Amino acid sequence: PLAGKTVVIEVLAEMLTLLSSKGLMEEYPVHYKVINPKSITMGQLFGQFDPVSHEWTDGVVANTFREQASAGNDDRRWVLFDGPVDTLWIESMNTVLDDNKKLCLMSGEIIQLSQSMNLIFETNDLSQASPATVSRCGMIYMEPGTLGWRPLL
Repeated sequence: PLAGKTVVIEVLAEMLTLLSSKGLMEEYPVHYKVINPKSITMGQLFGQFDPVSHEWTDGVVANTFREQASAGNDDRRWVLFDGPVDTLWIESMNTVLDDNKKLCLMSGEIIQLSQSMNLIFETNDLSQASPATVSRCGMIYMEPGTLGWRPLL
């Protein structure tokens, strides 16, 4: 907490979008969606079958991935997972983090990520992530102590 992770992501998105609008550095605008995976149930996160009607209901991740993957342009699309990494939900992301970049849902649907999509995990620690999950991600560590207290005023 208080390392400035959210602000860094917001500023990066704004600057890439600004560069795009000015036609500089061949950049594309950034569109991002933020998901807090621990604020909802696994069924609400990925989707679930209704036990009575046996109908599938998409979760937030499925809807977000589908929306971002079907965008018909080259704009950057970021899906930002903001919250603690938990073995229950992060292991369901392994197929997305592989080279094939596919989200496999329990309904049998497979959502292919577009080339312009990226996943960002903004978390305090990786204590619950497996070595296999960590090895699939690039890491940026931001030490809270280096920011200092002045930005908080």
